[in-house]
Amino acid sequence: VVQVGEHVKVVVLKYDPERGRVSLGMKQILPDPWTTVAERFPVGARVRGKVVSLADYGAFVELEPGIEGLVHVSEMSWSKRIAHPSKVVEVGQEVEVVVLDVDTANCRISLGLKQAEPNPWEMMRINHPIGSRVQGKVKNVTDFGVFVGVEDGIDGLVHVSDLHWTKKVKHPSELYKKGDDIEAVVLGIDVDNERVSLGVKQLAEDPWQSMAKRHPVGTRAKGKVTSVTDFGVFVELEEGVEGLIHVSQLSNERVDKPQMLFQPGQEIEAEVTQIDTRERKIGLSIKALRRSEEREEVESY
Repeated sequence: VVQVGEHVKVVVLKYDPERGRVSLGMKQILPDPWTTVAERFPVGARVRGKVVSLADYGAFVELEPGIEGLVHVSEMSWSKRIAHPSKVVEVGQEVEVVVLDVDTANCRISLGLKQAEPNPWEMMRINHPIGSRVQGKVKNVTDFGVFVGVEDGIDGLVHVSDLHWTKKVKHPSELYKKGDDIEAVVLGIDVDNERVSLGVKQLAEDPWQSMAKRHPVGTRAKGKVTSVTDFGVFVELEEGVEGLIHVSQLSNERVDKPQMLFQPGQEIEAEVTQIDTRERKIGLSIKALRRSEEREEVESY
């Protein structure tokens, strides 16, 4: 700024006669630019500047001589996690930024680099609306679901409950592994929290919606016993679709221990007595089947 022997113009700031000191200032010759910085760089404005220095937490951008703003590392990319600002910008580079906040009292300006570009999460909502189909690769498999790469830097989650309509999936790794190509339906897009919900089972029709057509109430159904409990017997009618024969519907006689009559893997027949598509429950009855068989024999006779 100055050199020895140079003549400069200064302003007297303070005089201490007891100590024989005079405090001078050079910047006071010119008006303080921070008094009008909020007018020149209003919040939301797009401005160009030069990167003057880098820190672990961000990059300092000079907007005009003496006025610098900080682009925090979290404001450098919409979808990528930036380990260090040097991965995005370098000293001397000209960049376009958006003014996020102006603190004239502390002479600070907060800038955003990612705000100068379209928000990919907003574009995701435009390009892939709810109900549309997307394709991508499995990026990660967790206990609660599968993460799928939908766009560059944007992963969507297929929750384990949205993998299959009827099959009980204990762990997503039973169906998918990292690197698999997958197709899914967009179920929801949360721009604020940067989340995309996907579903695989929604690619096909919910079998429960047509369950009443395939197994009408009053008809005979065959299935295999999957489990036996004190309150009844569970029978698999289709893959992943089970019906319950309550203990009171197992026989015309009193049954205290269903385990004495039925074993897992045994094939049995029963009559469909109830279908609740909302609760995904099917009621079966052997007692009702026997009554229907007796009625048919009487009518036949």
